[in-house]
Amino acid sequence: MGEQQRDGWRGALAGGRPAVHIGNVADFNAQFLAPGLDAGQAGRRRIQGHHYASMAVCYSPEPAVILLPHHVEDAWIELLAAELAWGRVELHSGLAAGADNGPGLADALRARPALLARIASAGHPVLPWGLTAGLLDLFGPAGAALPGAALPGAALPGAAVPGPVIGPAAPTGAAGALAATRRYESKAASHELFAAIAPDHPGIVVPRQEHPDGPRRAARRIAARAARGATTVLKSPHGVGGYGTTVVTPRQVAEAGGARALLRRLTAEEVLAPGGGLLLEEYIEGAGRLRDLTFDAVVGPDGAVHPVGAGVMAVDGTHYQGVTVGPRLLPEGPARAAEAFGLAVGRVLAAEGYRGWFDVDFVTDRALRLAPTEINLRLTGPAVAFVLKARLDEVRGPGHLVRTLDGLPLGARLSQQLLFDHVEGLRARCGRLGVTVLPLVPTASYQELPSVGLALAARDTDSLDAAESLVRAANQALGGLFDALVR
Repeated sequence: MGEQQRDGWRGALAGGRPAVHIGNVADFNAQFLAPGLDAGQAGRRRIQGHHYASMAVCYSPEPAVILLPHHVEDAWIELLAAELAWGRVELHSGLAAGADNGPGLADALRARPALLARIASAGHPVLPWGLTAGLLDLFGPAGAALPGAALPGAALPGAAVPGPVIGPAAPTGAAGALAATRRYESKAASHELFAAIAPDHPGIVVPRQEHPDGPRRAARRIAARAARGATTVLKSPHGVGGYGTTVVTPRQVAEAGGARALLRRLTAEEVLAPGGGLLLEEYIEGAGRLRDLTFDAVVGPDGAVHPVGAGVMAVDGTHYQGVTVGPRLLPEGPARAAEAFGLAVGRVLAAEGYRGWFDVDFVTDRALRLAPTEINLRLTGPAVAFVLKARLDEVRGPGHLVRTLDGLPLGARLSQQLLFDHVEGLRARCGRLGVTVLPLVPTASYQELPSVGLALAARDTDSLDAAESLVRAANQALGGLFDALVR
Protein backbone atom coordinates (compact mmCIF):
# COMPACT_ATOMS: atom_id res chain seq x y z
CA MET A 1 0.00 0.00 0.00
CA GLY A 2 1.45 3.39 -1.02
CA GLU A 3 2.23 6.07 1.52
CA GLN A 4 -0.36 8.40 0.00
CA GLN A 5 -3.07 5.81 0.56
CA ARG A 6 -1.79 5.10 4.04
CA ASP A 7 -1.99 8.79 4.90
CA GLY A 8 -5.68 8.77 3.96
CA TRP A 9 -6.64 8.55 7.63
CA ARG A 10 -5.69 12.20 8.10
CA GLY A 11 -8.29 13.40 5.63
CA ALA A 12 -10.84 10.92 6.97
CA LEU A 13 -10.28 12.08 10.54
CA ALA A 14 -10.65 15.86 10.21
CA GLY A 15 -10.67 16.67 6.54
CA GLY A 16 -6.98 17.54 6.72
CA ARG A 17 -7.89 20.80 8.46
CA PRO A 18 -7.35 22.31 11.93
CA ALA A 19 -10.09 20.98 14.20
CA VAL A 20 -11.99 21.64 17.41
CA HIS A 21 -10.81 19.09 20.00
CA ILE A 22 -13.32 18.20 22.73
CA GLY A 23 -11.97 16.38 25.79
CA ASN A 24 -15.16 14.53 26.67
CA VAL A 25 -13.45 11.41 28.03
CA ALA A 26 -15.46 11.29 31.25
CA ASP A 27 -18.74 11.82 29.38
CA PHE A 28 -17.94 8.96 27.02
CA ASN A 29 -16.94 6.59 29.81
CA ALA A 30 -20.05 7.47 31.83
CA GLN A 31 -22.18 5.70 29.22
CA PHE A 32 -20.64 2.40 30.28
CA LEU A 33 -20.42 2.67 34.08
CA ALA A 34 -21.72 -0.42 35.85
CA PRO A 35 -25.06 0.10 37.60
CA GLY A 36 -23.64 -0.95 40.96
CA LEU A 37 -21.16 1.93 41.27
CA ASP A 38 -21.83 4.27 44.17
CA ALA A 39 -21.39 8.04 43.93
CA GLY A 40 -17.81 7.92 45.19
CA GLN A 41 -16.75 5.27 42.70
CA ALA A 42 -18.45 7.06 39.81
CA GLY A 43 -16.82 10.32 40.90
CA ARG A 44 -13.37 8.78 40.88
CA ARG A 45 -13.97 7.45 37.37
CA ARG A 46 -15.13 10.94 36.29
CA ILE A 47 -12.08 12.70 37.76
CA GLN A 48 -9.72 10.23 36.06
CA GLY A 49 -11.48 10.83 32.75
CA HIS A 50 -11.24 14.60 33.12
CA HIS A 51 -7.48 14.37 33.70
CA TYR A 52 -6.98 12.02 30.75
CA ALA A 53 -8.92 14.49 28.59
CA SER A 54 -5.88 16.78 28.63
CA MET A 55 -4.62 14.58 25.79
CA ALA A 56 -7.21 16.33 23.62
CA VAL A 57 -4.42 18.71 22.65
CA CYS A 58 -3.27 16.01 20.21
CA TYR A 59 -6.51 14.51 18.93
CA SER A 60 -5.52 15.65 15.41
CA PRO A 61 -2.27 16.91 13.85
CA GLU A 62 -3.31 20.56 14.14
CA PRO A 63 -5.88 21.89 16.64
CA ALA A 64 -7.74 25.15 16.17
CA VAL A 65 -9.77 25.11 19.41
CA ILE A 66 -9.24 22.91 22.49
CA LEU A 67 -12.01 22.38 25.06
CA LEU A 68 -10.91 20.80 28.35
CA PRO A 69 -12.67 19.97 31.61
CA HIS A 70 -9.75 20.83 33.96
CA HIS A 71 -7.83 24.10 33.99
CA VAL A 72 -4.66 24.07 31.90
CA GLU A 73 -2.20 26.96 31.75
CA ASP A 74 -1.64 28.55 28.34
CA ALA A 75 2.10 27.89 28.66
CA TRP A 76 1.57 24.17 28.05
CA ILE A 77 -0.21 24.83 24.77
CA GLU A 78 2.36 27.41 23.72
CA LEU A 79 5.14 24.86 24.29
CA LEU A 80 3.40 22.27 22.12
CA ALA A 81 2.55 24.84 19.45
CA ALA A 82 6.21 25.81 19.15
CA GLU A 83 7.39 22.19 18.86
CA LEU A 84 4.65 21.08 16.46
CA ALA A 85 4.44 24.23 14.30
CA TRP A 86 0.78 24.89 15.06
CA GLY A 87 -0.91 28.12 14.16
CA ARG A 88 -2.99 30.03 16.67
CA VAL A 89 -4.75 27.68 19.10
CA GLU A 90 -7.73 28.85 21.15
CA LEU A 91 -7.81 27.15 24.57
CA HIS A 92 -10.87 26.92 26.80
CA SER A 93 -10.11 24.91 29.94
CA GLY A 94 -11.60 24.44 33.38
CA LEU A 95 -15.01 23.93 31.75
CA ALA A 96 -16.09 21.06 34.01
CA ALA A 97 -13.78 21.39 37.01
CA GLY A 98 -15.15 21.09 40.52
CA ALA A 99 -16.60 18.47 42.81
CA ASP A 100 -16.74 14.78 41.97
CA ASN A 101 -20.42 15.12 41.14
CA GLY A 102 -19.83 18.13 38.89
CA PRO A 103 -21.13 18.46 35.35
CA GLY A 104 -19.89 16.57 32.34
CA LEU A 105 -18.33 18.44 29.47
CA ALA A 106 -21.47 18.40 27.31
CA ASP A 107 -23.48 19.99 30.14
CA ALA A 108 -20.73 22.53 30.73
CA LEU A 109 -20.71 23.48 27.05
CA ARG A 110 -24.49 23.71 26.95
CA ALA A 111 -24.23 26.41 29.61
CA ARG A 112 -21.94 28.45 27.31
CA PRO A 113 -24.01 29.29 24.23
CA ALA A 114 -21.70 32.12 23.23
CA LEU A 115 -18.75 29.75 23.04
CA LEU A 116 -20.76 27.26 21.00
CA ALA A 117 -21.84 30.02 18.64
CA ARG A 118 -18.20 31.05 18.09
CA ILE A 119 -17.25 27.46 17.28
CA ALA A 120 -20.15 27.25 14.84
CA SER A 121 -19.21 30.47 13.07
CA ALA A 122 -15.60 29.36 12.63
CA GLY A 123 -16.69 26.26 10.71
CA HIS A 124 -13.90 23.98 11.96
CA PRO A 125 -14.33 20.21 12.01
CA VAL A 126 -15.33 18.97 15.46
CA LEU A 127 -13.39 16.08 16.96
CA PRO A 128 -14.47 14.64 20.32
CA TRP A 129 -12.85 11.77 22.19
CA GLY A 130 -15.95 9.70 21.57
CA LEU A 131 -19.61 9.91 20.70
CA THR A 132 -22.29 10.63 23.30
CA ALA A 133 -25.94 11.54 23.02
CA GLY A 134 -25.24 14.79 24.89
CA LEU A 135 -22.68 15.86 22.34
CA LEU A 136 -25.04 15.10 19.48
CA ASP A 137 -27.64 17.34 21.10
CA LEU A 138 -25.14 20.20 20.90
CA PHE A 139 -23.64 19.67 17.48
CA GLY A 140 -26.39 18.22 15.35
CA PRO A 141 -29.95 16.84 15.59
CA ALA A 142 -30.28 13.09 16.05
CA GLY A 143 -30.35 11.29 12.74
CA ALA A 144 -28.99 14.24 10.74
CA ALA A 145 -25.28 13.73 11.20
CA LEU A 146 -23.09 10.74 11.59
CA PRO A 147 -20.55 11.12 14.38
CA GLY A 148 -17.06 9.79 14.78
CA ALA A 149 -15.18 11.20 11.79
CA ALA A 150 -14.86 14.94 12.27
CA LEU A 151 -15.66 16.59 8.98
CA PRO A 152 -16.58 20.17 8.09
CA GLY A 153 -20.24 20.95 8.43
CA ALA A 154 -22.51 23.94 8.81
CA ALA A 155 -25.08 24.51 11.50
CA LEU A 156 -28.24 22.51 10.89
CA PRO A 157 -31.73 23.97 11.24
CA GLY A 158 -33.42 22.60 14.28
CA ALA A 159 -30.29 21.94 16.32
CA ALA A 160 -30.73 22.69 20.00
CA VAL A 161 -27.68 24.94 19.87
CA PRO A 162 -26.31 26.03 16.48
CA GLY A 163 -23.00 24.37 15.78
CA PRO A 164 -20.94 22.39 13.31
CA VAL A 165 -21.93 18.85 12.51
CA ILE A 166 -19.87 16.04 14.00
CA GLY A 167 -19.26 13.83 11.01
CA PRO A 168 -20.86 13.34 7.61
CA ALA A 169 -24.40 12.38 6.74
CA ALA A 170 -25.03 8.69 6.17
CA PRO A 171 -28.05 6.41 5.82
CA THR A 172 -27.92 5.10 9.37
CA GLY A 173 -27.59 8.57 10.88
CA ALA A 174 -26.27 9.54 14.26
CA ALA A 175 -28.53 7.13 16.11
CA GLY A 176 -27.03 4.22 14.19
CA ALA A 177 -23.49 5.35 14.90
CA LEU A 178 -24.21 5.73 18.60
CA ALA A 179 -25.78 2.28 18.66
CA ALA A 180 -22.72 0.75 16.96
CA THR A 181 -20.44 2.46 19.46
CA ARG A 182 -22.37 1.20 22.44
CA ARG A 183 -22.68 -2.30 21.01
CA TYR A 184 -19.04 -2.98 20.18
CA GLU A 185 -17.54 -1.23 23.19
CA SER A 186 -18.93 -4.30 24.95
CA LYS A 187 -16.24 -6.94 25.39
CA ALA A 188 -18.89 -9.61 24.84
CA ALA A 189 -20.13 -8.18 21.53
CA SER A 190 -16.59 -7.54 20.28
CA HIS A 191 -15.68 -11.15 21.12
CA GLU A 192 -18.63 -12.40 19.05
CA LEU A 193 -17.39 -10.31 16.12
CA PHE A 194 -13.84 -11.63 16.52
CA ALA A 195 -15.06 -15.21 16.51
CA ALA A 196 -17.16 -14.60 13.39
CA ILE A 197 -14.34 -13.22 11.22
CA ALA A 198 -11.30 -15.07 12.64
CA PRO A 199 -11.67 -18.19 10.42
CA ASP A 200 -10.53 -16.06 7.46
CA HIS A 201 -7.38 -14.96 9.33
CA PRO A 202 -4.98 -17.84 10.09
CA GLY A 203 -2.67 -15.63 12.18
CA ILE A 204 -5.47 -14.91 14.65
CA VAL A 205 -6.53 -17.03 17.64
CA VAL A 206 -9.66 -16.00 19.56
CA PRO A 207 -9.65 -16.81 23.31
CA ARG A 208 -12.63 -18.77 24.57
CA GLN A 209 -15.10 -16.66 26.54
CA GLU A 210 -17.90 -17.57 28.95
CA HIS A 211 -20.81 -15.48 30.17
CA PRO A 212 -21.82 -16.93 33.56
CA ASP A 213 -25.34 -16.20 34.75
CA GLY A 214 -24.68 -14.37 38.00
CA PRO A 215 -21.78 -14.11 40.47
CA ARG A 216 -22.33 -17.51 42.09
CA ARG A 217 -22.08 -19.35 38.80
CA ALA A 218 -19.07 -17.20 37.87
CA ALA A 219 -17.36 -18.19 41.12
CA ARG A 220 -18.06 -21.90 40.47
CA ARG A 221 -16.61 -21.66 36.98
CA ILE A 222 -13.50 -19.79 38.22
CA ALA A 223 -13.03 -22.42 40.94
CA ALA A 224 -13.38 -25.26 38.44
CA ARG A 225 -10.87 -23.67 36.10
CA ALA A 226 -8.44 -23.05 38.97
CA ALA A 227 -8.74 -26.70 40.04
CA ARG A 228 -7.55 -27.67 36.55
CA GLY A 229 -4.60 -25.29 36.90
CA ALA A 230 -6.05 -22.73 34.48
CA THR A 231 -5.52 -18.98 34.80
CA THR A 232 -8.62 -16.90 33.95
CA VAL A 233 -9.08 -13.36 32.65
CA LEU A 234 -12.03 -11.70 34.37
CA LYS A 235 -13.70 -8.89 32.44
CA SER A 236 -16.52 -6.53 33.20
CA PRO A 237 -18.47 -6.10 29.96
CA HIS A 238 -17.28 -2.49 29.73
CA GLY A 239 -14.14 -0.77 30.98
CA VAL A 240 -11.32 1.49 29.81
CA GLY A 241 -7.58 1.49 30.38
CA GLY A 242 -7.72 -1.89 32.12
CA TYR A 243 -10.38 -0.94 34.70
CA GLY A 244 -12.79 -3.85 35.05
CA THR A 245 -10.27 -6.44 33.81
CA THR A 246 -7.91 -8.60 35.84
CA VAL A 247 -6.03 -11.90 35.58
CA VAL A 248 -6.68 -14.54 38.26
CA THR A 249 -4.31 -17.45 38.83
CA PRO A 250 -5.11 -20.69 40.68
CA ARG A 251 -2.76 -19.56 43.47
CA GLN A 252 -4.70 -16.31 43.92
CA VAL A 253 -7.95 -18.23 44.18
CA ALA A 254 -6.48 -20.49 46.87
CA GLU A 255 -4.89 -17.64 48.83
CA ALA A 256 -8.18 -15.69 48.86
CA GLY A 257 -10.03 -18.64 50.40
CA GLY A 258 -11.96 -19.49 47.26
CA ALA A 259 -13.36 -17.87 44.15
CA ARG A 260 -16.35 -16.21 45.84
CA ALA A 261 -14.13 -14.53 48.41
CA LEU A 262 -11.75 -13.40 45.68
CA LEU A 263 -14.56 -11.86 43.63
CA ARG A 264 -15.85 -9.97 46.69
CA ARG A 265 -12.37 -8.61 47.36
CA LEU A 266 -11.75 -7.56 43.76
CA THR A 267 -15.07 -5.72 43.71
CA ALA A 268 -14.38 -3.99 47.04
CA GLU A 269 -10.96 -2.89 45.76
CA GLU A 270 -12.62 -1.46 42.60
CA VAL A 271 -10.70 -3.82 40.36
CA LEU A 272 -13.98 -5.20 39.01
CA ALA A 273 -17.12 -3.15 38.52
CA PRO A 274 -20.01 -4.11 40.83
CA GLY A 275 -23.35 -5.23 39.49
CA GLY A 276 -22.47 -5.21 35.81
CA GLY A 277 -22.00 -8.88 35.02
CA LEU A 278 -18.76 -10.74 34.46
CA LEU A 279 -17.06 -12.42 31.52
CA LEU A 280 -14.54 -15.25 31.91
CA GLU A 281 -11.92 -15.49 29.20
CA GLU A 282 -9.13 -17.92 28.41
CA TYR A 283 -5.71 -16.59 29.38
CA ILE A 284 -3.26 -16.57 26.49
CA GLU A 285 0.28 -17.41 27.53
CA GLY A 286 2.84 -15.08 26.05
CA ALA A 287 5.92 -13.11 26.89
CA GLY A 288 8.32 -10.48 25.70
CA ARG A 289 8.28 -7.03 24.17
CA LEU A 290 5.45 -7.81 21.74
CA ARG A 291 3.00 -9.08 24.36
CA ASP A 292 0.44 -6.25 23.94
CA LEU A 293 -0.25 -4.77 20.50
CA THR A 294 -2.78 -2.35 19.04
CA PHE A 295 -3.93 -1.69 15.49
CA ASP A 296 -5.56 1.69 14.83
CA ALA A 297 -7.60 2.84 11.83
CA VAL A 298 -10.18 5.44 10.81
CA VAL A 299 -13.52 4.82 9.12
CA GLY A 300 -13.94 7.68 6.66
CA PRO A 301 -17.12 9.55 5.72
CA ASP A 302 -17.74 7.18 2.79
CA GLY A 303 -17.31 4.09 4.96
CA ALA A 304 -13.81 3.32 3.67
CA VAL A 305 -11.44 2.01 6.34
CA HIS A 306 -8.04 3.74 6.42
CA PRO A 307 -5.19 2.03 8.30
CA VAL A 308 -3.14 4.18 10.66
CA GLY A 309 -0.70 1.62 12.03
CA ALA A 310 0.22 -0.87 14.72
CA GLY A 311 1.88 -0.06 18.03
CA VAL A 312 3.45 -1.83 20.98
CA MET A 313 1.56 -1.06 24.18
CA ALA A 314 2.97 -0.88 27.70
CA VAL A 315 0.57 -2.74 29.98
CA ASP A 316 1.02 -3.22 33.72
CA GLY A 317 -0.98 -6.33 34.53
CA THR A 318 -4.11 -5.36 32.61
CA HIS A 319 -3.70 -1.58 32.92
CA TYR A 320 -2.69 0.42 29.87
CA GLN A 321 0.28 2.69 30.56
CA GLY A 322 1.26 3.96 27.10
CA VAL A 323 2.40 2.92 23.65
CA THR A 324 5.31 3.13 21.23
CA VAL A 325 4.61 3.70 17.53
CA GLY A 326 6.86 4.15 14.55
CA PRO A 327 8.86 2.23 11.95
CA ARG A 328 10.55 -1.14 12.48
CA LEU A 329 8.89 -1.92 15.81
CA LEU A 330 7.03 -5.07 14.77
CA PRO A 331 8.08 -8.07 12.69
CA GLU A 332 6.32 -8.21 9.34
CA GLY A 333 4.20 -11.24 10.22
CA PRO A 334 2.40 -9.86 13.30
CA ALA A 335 2.14 -6.41 11.69
CA ARG A 336 0.39 -7.81 8.61
CA ALA A 337 -1.89 -10.04 10.68
CA ALA A 338 -2.93 -7.14 12.92
CA GLU A 339 -3.67 -4.91 9.94
CA ALA A 340 -5.63 -7.51 7.97
CA PHE A 341 -7.78 -8.43 10.96
CA GLY A 342 -8.21 -4.82 12.09
CA LEU A 343 -9.37 -3.75 8.64
CA ALA A 344 -11.87 -6.61 8.59
CA VAL A 345 -13.25 -5.42 11.94
CA GLY A 346 -13.41 -1.89 10.56
CA ARG A 347 -15.46 -2.97 7.56
CA VAL A 348 -18.06 -4.50 9.88
CA LEU A 349 -18.16 -1.34 12.00
CA ALA A 350 -18.54 0.78 8.87
CA ALA A 351 -21.39 -1.38 7.59
CA GLU A 352 -23.22 -0.83 10.88
CA GLY A 353 -22.83 2.94 10.58
CA TYR A 354 -19.74 3.76 12.61
CA ARG A 355 -17.48 6.58 11.43
CA GLY A 356 -14.25 7.74 13.05
CA TRP A 357 -11.21 6.39 14.88
CA PHE A 358 -11.16 2.88 16.32
CA ASP A 359 -8.61 0.33 17.41
CA VAL A 360 -8.36 -3.40 18.03
CA ASP A 361 -6.13 -4.53 20.90
CA PHE A 362 -4.29 -7.86 20.87
CA VAL A 363 -2.15 -10.04 23.07
CA THR A 364 0.38 -12.36 21.44
CA ASP A 365 0.95 -15.99 22.26
CA ARG A 366 4.35 -17.68 22.34
CA ALA A 367 4.14 -18.39 18.59
CA LEU A 368 3.45 -14.67 17.92
CA ARG A 369 -0.13 -15.40 16.90
CA LEU A 370 -2.47 -12.55 17.77
CA ALA A 371 -5.41 -12.89 20.16
CA PRO A 372 -7.84 -9.94 19.85
CA THR A 373 -9.12 -8.71 23.21
CA GLU A 374 -11.29 -5.63 22.61
CA ILE A 375 -12.41 -2.88 20.23
CA ASN A 376 -12.33 0.80 21.20
CA LEU A 377 -14.74 2.90 19.13
CA ARG A 378 -13.32 6.33 19.89
CA LEU A 379 -10.04 8.09 19.94
CA THR A 380 -7.51 6.19 22.02
CA GLY A 381 -4.28 6.67 23.91
CA PRO A 382 -2.38 5.23 20.93
CA ALA A 383 -4.25 7.66 18.65
CA VAL A 384 -2.36 10.51 20.32
CA ALA A 385 0.96 8.80 19.65
CA PHE A 386 0.09 8.24 15.98
CA VAL A 387 -1.05 11.84 15.60
CA LEU A 388 2.17 13.14 17.15
CA LYS A 389 4.28 10.92 14.89
CA ALA A 390 2.42 12.19 11.82
CA ARG A 391 2.88 15.83 12.82
CA LEU A 392 6.55 15.45 13.69
CA ASP A 393 7.22 13.62 10.43
CA GLU A 394 5.52 16.46 8.60
CA VAL A 395 7.39 19.34 10.23
CA ARG A 396 10.78 17.68 10.93
CA GLY A 397 11.05 14.92 8.35
CA PRO A 398 10.00 11.25 8.38
CA GLY A 399 11.19 8.44 10.61
CA HIS A 400 10.02 9.40 14.12
CA LEU A 401 9.21 6.95 16.86
CA VAL A 402 6.85 8.25 19.54
CA ARG A 403 6.31 6.79 23.00
CA THR A 404 3.47 8.05 25.17
CA LEU A 405 3.66 7.55 28.95
CA ASP A 406 0.22 8.47 30.20
CA GLY A 407 0.60 8.45 33.98
CA LEU A 408 4.22 8.73 35.11
CA PRO A 409 4.37 8.87 38.93
CA LEU A 410 5.83 12.00 40.52
CA GLY A 411 7.78 11.87 43.76
CA ALA A 412 6.00 14.96 45.08
CA ARG A 413 2.86 16.97 44.46
CA LEU A 414 3.52 19.93 42.18
CA SER A 415 1.56 22.96 41.08
CA GLN A 416 1.32 23.47 37.34
CA GLN A 417 4.07 26.11 37.49
CA LEU A 418 6.45 23.84 39.40
CA LEU A 419 5.58 20.98 37.07
CA PHE A 420 6.27 23.20 34.07
CA ASP A 421 9.71 24.02 35.45
CA HIS A 422 10.36 20.31 36.06
CA VAL A 423 9.29 19.38 32.53
CA GLU A 424 11.49 22.12 31.07
CA GLY A 425 14.43 20.56 32.89
CA LEU A 426 13.51 17.14 31.50
CA ARG A 427 13.26 18.59 28.01
CA ALA A 428 16.76 20.03 28.23
CA ARG A 429 18.28 16.79 29.56
CA CYS A 430 16.45 14.55 27.09
CA GLY A 431 17.27 16.93 24.27
CA ARG A 432 20.95 16.08 24.77
CA LEU A 433 19.96 12.46 24.01
CA GLY A 434 18.22 13.52 20.81
CA VAL A 435 14.77 13.04 22.36
CA THR A 436 11.92 15.57 22.31
CA VAL A 437 9.68 15.66 25.40
CA LEU A 438 6.08 16.81 24.90
CA PRO A 439 3.67 17.29 27.84
CA LEU A 440 0.26 15.64 27.46
CA VAL A 441 -1.37 15.43 30.91
CA PRO A 442 -0.27 18.29 33.21
CA THR A 443 -3.39 18.43 35.40
CA ALA A 444 -2.84 15.42 37.70
CA SER A 445 0.36 16.64 39.35
CA TYR A 446 -1.36 17.78 42.54
CA GLN A 447 -3.51 14.70 43.09
CA GLU A 448 -3.11 12.40 46.11
CA LEU A 449 -1.04 10.16 43.84
CA PRO A 450 0.57 12.80 41.59
CA SER A 451 1.45 11.98 38.01
CA VAL A 452 2.20 13.55 34.64
CA GLY A 453 1.57 12.35 31.10
CA LEU A 454 4.38 12.84 28.58
CA ALA A 455 5.31 11.87 25.04
CA LEU A 456 8.88 11.13 23.96
CA ALA A 457 9.92 11.38 20.30
CA ALA A 458 13.19 10.15 18.81
CA ARG A 459 14.66 8.34 15.82
CA ASP A 460 15.48 5.04 17.56
CA THR A 461 14.26 2.93 20.46
CA ASP A 462 17.55 3.06 22.36
CA SER A 463 17.18 6.82 22.71
CA LEU A 464 13.57 6.42 23.83
CA ASP A 465 14.56 3.84 26.44
CA ALA A 466 17.34 6.07 27.79
CA ALA A 467 15.06 9.09 27.98
CA GLU A 468 12.30 7.13 29.71
CA SER A 469 14.76 5.93 32.37
CA LEU A 470 15.99 9.49 32.86
CA VAL A 471 12.45 10.84 33.20
CA ARG A 472 11.35 8.18 35.67
CA ALA A 473 14.43 8.72 37.84
CA ALA A 474 14.03 12.49 37.79
CA ASN A 475 10.34 12.24 38.69
CA GLN A 476 11.10 9.98 41.63
CA ALA A 477 13.91 12.26 42.82
CA LEU A 478 11.41 15.09 43.33
CA GLY A 479 10.53 13.61 46.72
CA GLY A 480 14.11 13.88 47.89
CA LEU A 481 14.31 17.54 46.91
CA PHE A 482 11.30 18.40 49.04
CA ASP A 483 12.56 16.27 51.92
CA ALA A 484 15.71 18.39 51.99
CA LEU A 485 13.65 21.57 52.35
CA VAL A 486 11.98 20.42 55.58
CA ARG A 487 15.05 19.07 57.37
